[in-house]
Amino acid sequence: MRRVKIIIVGAGFGGLCMGIKLKQAGIDDFLILEKADELGGTWRENTYPGAECDIPSALYSYSFEHNSQWEFKWSGQTQILQYQHDTAAKYGLLEHIKYKHEVNNARFDEAAQHWLITSKDGDQFQAQHFICAIGQLHKPSTPAFPNAERYTGASFHSAQWDHSIDLTDKRVGVIGNAASAVQFIPEIAKRARKVTIYQRTPNWILAKFDRPYAKWEQRVSARFHRITRAYRGCLWVLGEYVVLPAIKGKVWARWLVHRLCLSNLRRSVKDPELRAKLTPDYPVGAKRVLFSDHYFPALARDNVELNTHGVAEFTADGVLDKAGNAEAFDVVIYGTGFKTNPFLADIQVRGNAGKTIREAWSDGAQAYLGLSVSGFPNLHLLYGPNTNLGHTSIIIMLEAQADYVVQAIEHLDKSGLQSLGVKPEVEAQFNQELQARLANMAFSLIEQSWYKDGDKVTNNWAGGTREYCARLKQIDWGSYYLR
Repeated sequence: MRRVKIIIVGAGFGGLCMGIKLKQAGIDDFLILEKADELGGTWRENTYPGAECDIPSALYSYSFEHNSQWEFKWSGQTQILQYQHDTAAKYGLLEHIKYKHEVNNARFDEAAQHWLITSKDGDQFQAQHFICAIGQLHKPSTPAFPNAERYTGASFHSAQWDHSIDLTDKRVGVIGNAASAVQFIPEIAKRARKVTIYQRTPNWILAKFDRPYAKWEQRVSARFHRITRAYRGCLWVLGEYVVLPAIKGKVWARWLVHRLCLSNLRRSVKDPELRAKLTPDYPVGAKRVLFSDHYFPALARDNVELNTHGVAEFTADGVLDKAGNAEAFDVVIYGTGFKTNPFLADIQVRGNAGKTIREAWSDGAQAYLGLSVSGFPNLHLLYGPNTNLGHTSIIIMLEAQADYVVQAIEHLDKSGLQSLGVKPEVEAQFNQELQARLANMAFSLIEQSWYKDGDKVTNNWAGGTREYCARLKQIDWGSYYLR
């Protein structure tokens, strides 16, 4: 068994940020356990054609590590992954990462006040602090359609893209039309014989107005940091003071975003019948607002068809929809997103008195500030329950969370203490307040979305990043049991 002060699970943006913040604080006794053979998280996993971020590059990066070499205003998967590799190397994280170590069990030892962590291969670690940075969007969701096993063609999920399959002149069925699908559909439509999209519900989609950065812009970005910080600030302001108010139900903001989405649709889709199928009947922000310059133009192509009847079942050579129409496909691609609930689904986590995290979250995941769970001392969650955003960059949240965890670790070390655990009444009061606020936001206005577990919004934060960062700036030690 290896003894280490801190174990971090996951080498994506959250885990890397945590590692950097620890090293900046002079704390080097930590390991990052990564299940794969490469760092990167979702940007390692998602390699589908057209994969890119839906947050502008200048904001989807660490505030302390500016990149002047972004090629586009909205960066693609390969460049984001390269940024992660470069940043990890620059800050000396590579020696801390243990690849091919998938954690499946973690137990808190109350007597010794430390965590016992086990990987899938049986490797064991003892740590004072257990930090989970595995994110919310990493486990592909593939619906169990009737008779799927009868289908004899090729099929795969967009997050597990099979690059060995050439889609040229193929008949392709795409199930789903959300964030990943709106990116890869325009790309595969360029070479497939036909693409049929099975849409469950339409999405509100804003135009990106993406373009490459000119060389002179990159030079300015590298030399004049005040300009780049101002640009980053402007992007943040748009999300915080235009998109977020729309999600909160502010009439002027919802009207503005609604009009911009409709303008994007009307600009590219001239057929009124198709346009009607692509117009959502739910408020802006109730589901994730998407960004694309290419999805609507792709739907106007002669070789692309939108099916809104829904999938009834698979046949031996294709799909039968709920209206009784059968269509044959050479390839079926699932663009059906990720399983976000339950949180920490792949890790058996046990806290005080052997209580499991599943038992603690029997009514849906929750955590104080999205970070701490009552009964689980020294368990720190990054991108945990109710910290997802619908309006700006998650990296802002991750940086605030990592700073908070470092503050907690340093306080324990200076005080000669071993653990901190949030008080149950503090967690309960926080989540009561949070759910009351969320009930008045767009997230709660539809029955089903990946933001929810049953009737409870478990994924999203109820405010802006400015508020969240302010609440995490200084730890309220009275909210915790200290031992």
